[in-house]
Amino acid sequence: MHAVQNLMKVFVTRRIPQEGMKILSQAGVCEVSLWDSDEPVPKTELLKGVQGAHGLLCLLSDKIDGDVLDAAGPNLKVISTLSVGFDHMALDEIKKRQIRVGYTPDVLTDATAELTVALLLATARRIPEGVEEVKNGGWSSWKPLWLCGYGLSDSTVGIIGLGRIGMAIARRLKPFGVKRLLYSGRTAKNHAAEVDAEFVPLDTLVSESDFVVVSCSLTPETQGLCDKNFFSKMKNTAVFVNSSRGAVVNQEDLYQALSSGQIAAAGLDVTTPEPLPTNHPLLTLKNCVVLPHIGSATYSTRSTMAALAARNLICGLQGTDMPSELTM
Repeated sequence: MHAVQNLMKVFVTRRIPQEGMKILSQAGVCEVSLWDSDEPVPKTELLKGVQGAHGLLCLLSDKIDGDVLDAAGPNLKVISTLSVGFDHMALDEIKKRQIRVGYTPDVLTDATAELTVALLLATARRIPEGVEEVKNGGWSSWKPLWLCGYGLSDSTVGIIGLGRIGMAIARRLKPFGVKRLLYSGRTAKNHAAEVDAEFVPLDTLVSESDFVVVSCSLTPETQGLCDKNFFSKMKNTAVFVNSSRGAVVNQEDLYQALSSGQIAAAGLDVTTPEPLPTNHPLLTLKNCVVLPHIGSATYSTRSTMAALAARNLICGLQGTDMPSELTM
């Protein structure tokens, strides 16, 4: 009975892969309360669920702001997010309250890089259009220019943000016969030499690339980075791909660039908002491929993410080193 009283309260904001729940239940240090749904927890339920919690395991879609921290109260010592991104959390407030934060970098790098390459190819080679033509009877005789797109061989690819995921994308694109790999960011990266990538100013990357791939973090500097001015510098045969964060792109400006022929096509795995409303102008365009933020969506990756998020949470509760703690 005494042991039960000492269990720390943990609130989990969504159903997560079993691997994560198993670690939490077998740790013997916490009592888990779960928002038992595949849909996001409503704010009112989140505020109720975190009351008196020592630990919180959340997702990218949960806004962890001052209200949530206030509702949790002084017991809260650790927040573990099932994501590599952390722009959904009020980090200044969290730091002020000396709450530790765990996240899940690295484990989703390969899956996200694979999806980005798949999205690039699907967009450049007009694969969704082709599938649609087969289904709706548009496939008749062979035509020399029907559904022609753009290939990677002998092309210039520009990657904005050559971090873990950016580098993984570069490694996968190189064997397609890419002639030049350019990248931009805050600083030159030593690991860029592995793929012969050139560090260039953003303007150079945008104007010289046949494919522009956005793989940077969302920061005040990158918010709205891809705007009218940005798209106006791109080649009108260039393909734009974003698998980072939706808010890096001004979607109205992207719509104009696509519908006017300023750029050839765009592939997005992230949007603002998410989900994108079904009546959004971007969804009317054949040259825009939009995916529902599935960068890390492989069974093994999501299971590994859940296990890491659970371990981060347990270590945070026990006051030991987390496998992946966010430095604040």
